[in-house]
Amino acid sequence: MAVIGAVLGDIAGSRFEFNRPSGLDPDTCELFTEESRFTDDTVMTLAVKKALEENLDMGDTMREMGQCYPDCGYGERFYKWILQKEMGPYNSYGNGSAMRVSFVGEYFENLEDVIKEAEKTAKVTHDHPEGIKGAVVTAVCIWMARQGKSKGEIYDYVLKQYPPENYRFSIGRDMKYLEREYTWSVTCMDSVPVAMRCFYESTSFESFMRKLFRLDCDCDTLGAIGGAVAEEYYHGTGFETDKILKKFLDERLYTILTGKEK
Repeated sequence: MAVIGAVLGDIAGSRFEFNRPSGLDPDTCELFTEESRFTDDTVMTLAVKKALEENLDMGDTMREMGQCYPDCGYGERFYKWILQKEMGPYNSYGNGSAMRVSFVGEYFENLEDVIKEAEKTAKVTHDHPEGIKGAVVTAVCIWMARQGKSKGEIYDYVLKQYPPENYRFSIGRDMKYLEREYTWSVTCMDSVPVAMRCFYESTSFESFMRKLFRLDCDCDTLGAIGGAVAEEYYHGTGFETDKILKKFLDERLYTILTGKEK
């Protein structure tokens, strides 16, 4: 399930979101520790899942879930949107639209539906073209992984969406370049292609996360974006998923994610 990859990517990346240690060894550090936690990425990912499965209003569901978990690291404008029902979309190209879309790529069978529904989940708040693109590209990559497409095919698709002549951190930039040049960013146009580059160079879900740990990045959100693709592509995470979910999620979130009681 792509959503599980997104949630585990969020949890694993959470402790390095703002304070990646200078001496961190990305090849040996623990992925899940007592410092790990779920963030707004998980809450909004599961809000989208709940809304689609139960045929609920997307905005209302996101607001309801957000108000239940007010201290999970929301961006300032998004938090304001959660609290103000009359507030509409705010022309954002932040990576929030991409981090919450994983269920769309997992749930819908037809590519046209994936694109249409990804756009819908973004436009609730992130109606800037780059915000919409970030959600669509992420969902399509998940769908491609589900369909058994190769890494090369996924790479070519993302490269077409984020060509290096127009995007400084295109998927066409290799890890050496990213390790040297990438700086912390919350935009879709930086986060999505970089997350997909880390996936492209990975050999497993864990390997993907360790690629991310090499970068000064919004690690939980890139973990959610690329982790969803990695989980689908590698057919799992290689971890004791249910054990991790039970440890870090509360009853409500665990049930939305798994359909089971904790």
